[in-house]
Amino acid sequence: MSGTSHDGIDCALVRWSRDGDLLTGVVEHTATVPYPPELRAAIVAALPPGRTDMGEVCRLDTLVGQAFADAAAACPAADLVCSHGQTMYHWVKGGRVRGTLQLGQPAWIAERLGVPVVSDLRVRDVAAGGQGAPLVSAFDLPLLAGLPASAGRAGALNLGGIANITVAPTACEPPLGPAACEPPLGPAACEPPLAYDTGPASALTDAAVRAATGMPYDEDGRLAAAGKVHEGLLAELLAEPYYHRPPPKTTGKELFNAGYLDRIAGPYALGLPDLVATLTALTAETVAAELRRHGLGTVVVSGGGVRNPALMRALRERADGVRLLPSDDLGVPSDAKEAVAFSYLGWLTAHGLPGTVPACTGATGARVLGTITPGPGPLRLPAPLDLPPRRIRMGGVVDPHTV
Repeated sequence: MSGTSHDGIDCALVRWSRDGDLLTGVVEHTATVPYPPELRAAIVAALPPGRTDMGEVCRLDTLVGQAFADAAAACPAADLVCSHGQTMYHWVKGGRVRGTLQLGQPAWIAERLGVPVVSDLRVRDVAAGGQGAPLVSAFDLPLLAGLPASAGRAGALNLGGIANITVAPTACEPPLGPAACEPPLGPAACEPPLAYDTGPASALTDAAVRAATGMPYDEDGRLAAAGKVHEGLLAELLAEPYYHRPPPKTTGKELFNAGYLDRIAGPYALGLPDLVATLTALTAETVAAELRRHGLGTVVVSGGGVRNPALMRALRERADGVRLLPSDDLGVPSDAKEAVAFSYLGWLTAHGLPGTVPACTGATGARVLGTITPGPGPLRLPAPLDLPPRRIRMGGVVDPHTV
């Protein structure tokens, strides 16, 4: 997959095996394959607030699909590929998602690797009335179910271009869906799971750094560490109505883009370090506010933001008392967490199981996700399963870090 940072393609090869209600995933390989510079520039130019035409959409669909095929072919052989593609637009109107578009034609992957490809996963949830995101909640919840009771109410946080969180239910079994609140606990004894985008993680800082320097991001948080937060600009940024909307909700670069940044931050004429420091504080505060709101005790953190010391320091200060646990400690490489999660979603689709949690996305019901592009021969899928796993245990290739 490639996320809202659109800097490269994250790959994960996972071997899944099921034993009762436990699914074990062994991460055998991970990699990040940078986009060719000219392709990344074309993606950036086509994203809001840019304008494009259908010829460019066709070209990008082909070129992104070919880039994904190259990235997948560089991994060890797989039986099935799940490709998220590159999100180009998430159509939100009046708080409701009306459509979503991911480019990266899967036929190129199927042709190159000779195996079936699951793709276009988000739109089925949107068609069922959901936000189409964060789909990783279907992976997060059974993963969080393995944490000990001493962890307190648990959550998962991914810091990519956009930050999203998953909040586990309280005192509920199983950890998925409305059935979690059936008697004997009853609705009053249980808070259902939640998942939603909290706002920008690196989207605005990346835009600021790129505009000023041509570099893609604030490497190691050095600019943020060298700057000073401008409280007036931070207050104006925090007044954004999106932060005050109730979940489920999603957002992306259709809102938090370079044009948005110019409109709000431009009049302040800050130097780059102060601007990046303020935008980093914005991410930390909007995320920490949600962690505090849900009374979380332990949060499993992943995404490129984990490698930004300035962001993590600001987040720890604002989320005082919350234990921030790198996903690496649970066997999920933090840089490849969403790729691992989409591998799981592909596994669910191949086994005829829904890959959405309606309580998290707002859909009217759980749905089997995506479309399947066959390999060169007849399409042969595993026998359908009746129920998704209740717990996920991960292992394999990890790169431990301390948050």
